Amino acid sequence: MQQENTLAAAAENAAKPWGSYSVLVVDDEPGMVNFIRRALEVRCGSVHTAGSVEDAEPLVAQQRFDLIVLDISLPGMSGVNWLKQLRERGVNSEVILMTAFADVETAIDALRAGASDFLLKPFSLAQLINSARRAFERARLEAENWVLRREVASHASRSHVSRDGLIGHSPAIAELRTLLQRFAPMPSTVLIQGESGTGKEVVARALHQQSPRANASFVPVNCAAIAQELIESELFGHVKGAYTGATGSRDGLFYYARGGTLFLDEIGELPLPIQAKLLRVLEERRIRPVGSEQEIKVDVRVIAATNKPLADEVAAGRFRADLYYRLQVLELHLPPLRERTEDLPELAAHFMDLLSPALGVQPVEVEPAILAAMAAYDWPGNVRELKNLVERSLILGYVPRDLPCTRAAGSASPAGEPAANLAGADECLAEVESRHIRAILAACGGNKSEAARRLGISRKTLERKCLAWGE
Repeated sequence: MQQENTLAAAAENAAKPWGSYSVLVVDDEPGMVNFIRRALEVRCGSVHTAGSVEDAEPLVAQQRFDLIVLDISLPGMSGVNWLKQLRERGVNSEVILMTAFADVETAIDALRAGASDFLLKPFSLAQLINSARRAFERARLEAENWVLRREVASHASRSHVSRDGLIGHSPAIAELRTLLQRFAPMPSTVLIQGESGTGKEVVARALHQQSPRANASFVPVNCAAIAQELIESELFGHVKGAYTGATGSRDGLFYYARGGTLFLDEIGELPLPIQAKLLRVLEERRIRPVGSEQEIKVDVRVIAATNKPLADEVAAGRFRADLYYRLQVLELHLPPLRERTEDLPELAAHFMDLLSPALGVQPVEVEPAILAAMAAYDWPGNVRELKNLVERSLILGYVPRDLPCTRAAGSASPAGEPAANLAGADECLAEVESRHIRAILAACGGNKSEAARRLGISRKTLERKCLAWGE
């Protein structure tokens, strides 16, 4: 019998759009209370009523209400004063205030007190339902927002991500952080150069987040991904009839980034005519939509990035020298991963934490021998290639040893023995690690500083291991 009642209650709530929500109605007019109760009972999980603040207080003390529909004029304490008390006590229920005598000052006072909405009596059923819907939607979004913030904070604490979004503590990253702190507060244009996969957008976002423009928009655009005939319209917008197919006016990305930052990735791919127009925008801080005679003033910081040395592009005649020098006010060179192998353990751990929840699998262990092989690898795909390796490893459940970046962990041997015989069934991990470190030392001609760099460990650690082996 109890199970049948439970199923019946579940079916009843499922038929209600707000079946899990509870409502408290506080009003001293029985007719109004009855109207609101009947309207919400068929849609909400539960509806409680009270004729005054004094009657409502015990109810609020007993349970949390998702929505309180509250009259302003009540016997005893007014609805607005009670709402202020509720907010001071930390009660964050959505509140809809009602009144039969409203003016602008009353409405402003109600909203300042923390009301979600304001209804003027008499109101219709549709007005009440729409107001409740907005309140519940706002509550849902705030709850989701809180959960997302909590997950982001929790993830950041686990994944070695610093406040600026950069991962690692190598000298190259330390120098980059110092430059970011100096460049971020400035309004000047920044040019970021680095190989593909080094994290240029991450650095651009860090510049934006640490700048006075952090509360405005960060608008990224990949110049290589937009058809050449559409780039001008995408950047600057267009008016109706500007070209065939322009059936309406449209604002460009410069407009949407106003007050914030526009990140132009792969800027070396811009056609020369667009380069000339971009230079004019950077000089005059005004844009002209395609087909328009009117210029629009824009306040935008531009950050540009390229994986091609722009000086070489200028020499080859593919990039305007004047635009290059205009973009080069501040310049950042991102180090490739092969020059910061000390950061490999942190980067791998970060991608493990980032990807394992998304894939629904447990993190995998990266053995020291594999880390050593990774440190000796050139990483032509840089951080993006490492992320792909981690994702593949999570899916497989182990780090594959048959890839260029991990093959040395299963093939390096002073005697040149084949990979299949390197790590026998009776060979422990310490022996595999010892053989690989000796191979790296031999490849470096006994230079322990260079060997430590390739292995991703400190020279002190390497010397301690060699001492333990009697070397």
